[in-house]
Amino acid sequence: MAFRRHKFGSAGIGLMFGFSMCITLFGPSNDFRSGVSTWVGLDKQLSLGRVIGFSYEDPTVSGDGKPITVILNKDPKTGVAIDPPIRAYVYKPGVKFSPGVNHPELLGPGVEDLSMRDGKISSASMSSGAVFTVSKGVFNDEEVDYIENASATRGWTPDKTLRTAGDANSRYVGKGKTIYISEGCWWCHTLLPEQTQDWQMFGQPPFLGDFNGEMPTAFGSDRKAPDILHVASRNSSREWMTMHFFNPRLVQPNSIMPRFDYLWGKQDANGNSIDFAKWRADYSDYLHGKRIYAPEVPEPARDSEVRALIDWILTSLK
Repeated sequence: MAFRRHKFGSAGIGLMFGFSMCITLFGPSNDFRSGVSTWVGLDKQLSLGRVIGFSYEDPTVSGDGKPITVILNKDPKTGVAIDPPIRAYVYKPGVKFSPGVNHPELLGPGVEDLSMRDGKISSASMSSGAVFTVSKGVFNDEEVDYIENASATRGWTPDKTLRTAGDANSRYVGKGKTIYISEGCWWCHTLLPEQTQDWQMFGQPPFLGDFNGEMPTAFGSDRKAPDILHVASRNSSREWMTMHFFNPRLVQPNSIMPRFDYLWGKQDANGNSIDFAKWRADYSDYLHGKRIYAPEVPEPARDSEVRALIDWILTSLK
């Protein structure tokens, strides 16, 4: 009798599995191209580039070959003030364009039309580089965000745009998202608030159009730690983020998050060597009451991995 029950149970599982596969293979499905890209979706793909994570142009997953997001206060060509400031996405010569530029059909109805017609994205050249922005237009009497190739429409070149913005207004978003993936941050932090009471704690769940052209969509694995899709809306302090990554216990005494101080590299922003052993010894003295204040956290260098990681968090996760 026990064997018979086991046999019937196995058959039932097989039928359920077969039925679910039939639904997957033959049932109706959603085509991402039918969804209209939102401003968030356009911003993400333009700031991240062709693909995030392992790829043939970045086999070591170090964040190389990614665009640079800049905040522009004035026109790079004319010098006229831009108020309010806008974001621009600088692709140096040779940096591969985002999926929506290479394959406009991924942008969705309306966005594709405006990006091709008014945004001139088809004239962008990877060999000479390009500068893109997200602009607003009207399609079928509705306001739509679309990609504008500012190199063609405004005469902005990558070099001049980077010089105009300066390092203070440059954000290494694509490299930062790559580091988020390569360091395994997704194992504890999701990027997907659910359609539940999550919105009260973690913010609004994303829309379908937020993912058009993003490769890959790194939603996260488990929520061992807070969802961080909108973390910059809850905490936009660069100083706090810097301390948190160097040693999370500086700002959250009971945190189980590991230290990421090695993302600083060997030198700080002033070119001084970082003595990690001394810092940890001083921090130990602080924990045991031998000193009043915790040791100062080194300021990250411009080309450090942690600078890029914090840039991504504070720029994209709002």
